[in-house]
Amino acid sequence: MLVAYFSMEYGLLDCMPIYSGGLGVLSGDHLKASSDLSLPLAGIGLLYQRGYMSQSFDSDGWQQEGSPVNDFYSLPISPALRLDGSELVVSVLLGAATVFVKVWRIDVGRVKLYLLDTNIPQNTDPEHRDITGQLYAGGLHKRISQEIVLGIGGLRALRELGLQPTVYHMNEGHSAFLAIERIRVLMAEQGLAYEEALEASRSNNVFTTHTPVPAGIDLFDGGLMREYFDEYCRQSGIRFEDLVALGRHRGNDEQEPFSMAVCALRASASCNAVSVLHRDVSQKMWENLWPGLPDREVPITSVTNGVHLPTWINGDLAVLYDQYLEPDWREGHANAKVWDQINDIPPVELWEAHRRRKRRLVTFIRERAIEYASARQAPASEIRALSEALDPEALTIGFARRFATYKRATLIFRDLERLKRLLTSVNRPVQLLIAGKAHPQDIPGKTLIRDIIHYAADPSIRHRVIFVEDYGMQVARELVGGVDVWLNTPRRGEEACGTSGMKAGMNGVLNLSIPDGWFDEAAEKSGGWSIGGRDIYSPDRDDSHASSLYSLLENEIVPLFYEGREDGMPSEWMQRVKQSLKHLSGHFNCERMIAEYRDNLYSPAHAAYSTLLEHRFEPSRERVRWSRTVAEAWPNVKFLSCAVGTPGISTGAAVPLQAELDLAGLEPSDVRVEALVGRVGATGALDNPEVVLLGSSGRNSSGWIFSHEYQPKSTGRLGIAVRVSSNHFDNPLNRPCNTLLKWADR
Repeated sequence: MLVAYFSMEYGLLDCMPIYSGGLGVLSGDHLKASSDLSLPLAGIGLLYQRGYMSQSFDSDGWQQEGSPVNDFYSLPISPALRLDGSELVVSVLLGAATVFVKVWRIDVGRVKLYLLDTNIPQNTDPEHRDITGQLYAGGLHKRISQEIVLGIGGLRALRELGLQPTVYHMNEGHSAFLAIERIRVLMAEQGLAYEEALEASRSNNVFTTHTPVPAGIDLFDGGLMREYFDEYCRQSGIRFEDLVALGRHRGNDEQEPFSMAVCALRASASCNAVSVLHRDVSQKMWENLWPGLPDREVPITSVTNGVHLPTWINGDLAVLYDQYLEPDWREGHANAKVWDQINDIPPVELWEAHRRRKRRLVTFIRERAIEYASARQAPASEIRALSEALDPEALTIGFARRFATYKRATLIFRDLERLKRLLTSVNRPVQLLIAGKAHPQDIPGKTLIRDIIHYAADPSIRHRVIFVEDYGMQVARELVGGVDVWLNTPRRGEEACGTSGMKAGMNGVLNLSIPDGWFDEAAEKSGGWSIGGRDIYSPDRDDSHASSLYSLLENEIVPLFYEGREDGMPSEWMQRVKQSLKHLSGHFNCERMIAEYRDNLYSPAHAAYSTLLEHRFEPSRERVRWSRTVAEAWPNVKFLSCAVGTPGISTGAAVPLQAELDLAGLEPSDVRVEALVGRVGATGALDNPEVVLLGSSGRNSSGWIFSHEYQPKSTGRLGIAVRVSSNHFDNPLNRPCNTLLKWADR
């Protein structure tokens, strides 16, 4: 098995700013954990000439962006070489123009990451050289060009390197053009028709969606797609109409734009969200690609993200672990039992290790704040105040993330007077460290940052609130290792996962968060606190969430931190810290995540494609022929009758289920007849129904009989709905888009 992992950004090192935030850091951690587990994997990305952006502020607190230039020859990268030893350059078509792409390599342990670069002399057009100029910069033309280079150029680079992946993983929809290039290659090399090549390539494509809102999806209109793909289609033999239909909900709707996420969903046998709650959100978001199917059955599974613990654990904590955990805790940290030995660490030693880290953090923040203030020629009084800001003994709250409005960075400032009382308390002071960047074109996000900087300028609290400029991996590492509480306040349902809280929790920092993303799975065992309930967000929640946040701080968190101290240490607080270390370290690390990908997604994809190779793609040809036969007969497939043995109230006895169908000439093996059985809820809908497969039990003069003896798992009022679908899949999670489906009562 070899996995080809495609991602638009990678956060690996402080000195390589080719990432913008959480997606990139996750991609970097994915590679590191794959190396740790010896998973055969090759990463593909873009090597940007300029970093995502550097951040500074003008005198009014308005974000200013810079573009740091990456000197490739001072980075830990080297040109990728062909098998004959020559430097690797591939080409892609952008419309009628040929663009050349140089391939670089970076070794991430046992894993190799290949980065694509168009800023080379072979490209004489400045626009072509600037395709890999900067991440997420420019308009739609730049974006589609970058994604063609990533998906199509990336696959061509792998092939020129002699690598033959058996699994292709698209991390977010940016690389979805990979699916089209794979179709082209199979058509050219295996003599497959378009539908056959799509069927074959779909078998081992894996797609991870990170986007919980439609606004986050890349869309390209038909005219733009024709501009960039007309010549590609002419040369490849793919009909342009078929290509654009792959990225549309309604394939023949010429007014609908091409969606990179829809393309990836249609072209992949496996799709996953990045937390359990995000799976539920994604199933509702994409249910129209599987019309007639209940959203809870939309074939999107979940693999909750994790973080690479060896990268993010702080040094003081690691020294303690070397003393009290098993000697191989670094290699075995994915085993939850390793963390039971946290109980053996004396709480006083854990507390002192954290205090050392916190003093280091305060020094780091002061020096950084003074450096940036001096650079913008701040007055001497401001610089003097920064040199005395923060108290290493005060309860310190950290908030650091991308400044998108849905993350509600200013929620804690909603009642300024209430917040001031917390910050300025003489005996139980609280201080707040905030960091994060807004996208250069995100005016609302920039406004939030400016508002916070204005709040922090208040003379009464400016020594207690610091906005840390130019957030990146170095700042993140200091914050998650040194604060006491990690604050997260997104609108519930809009944070796909989030991983900063995992990093903080693994460093003994207690989470104070909305139960969204990963924290929805961890809240009760994390040692931290949940803000509000588990209702999906609505605008009227802002006031109640702010009130809940203040109440938790005033009545639980601050008293717990300052009171009940033994030997100068808050004993109950440290019990919660140990709970966080034990539960989060063992359950939310990246090795657990990679093992889930390997076992549940990669291995089945590898096996499916291996079968196709073994039989020279004949199963794909046969499946397409069969699909056409089923589609022709489907309008005439109908239910003749449905019967259940004991409708209504179940006493727990077996219930016979039976359906009679006219299959219009199809065989029973061509269809799946299923019953959804569950308790009837207050609204008349079925609550968490079980899907029961009805097997063929022969035929009579009018049709085929399908039946099953269902054993209810509880008593009460039962509801039953019966349906038939084309048997296009062996696993419900591989169900193709627009699977033919009919219900008995519709």
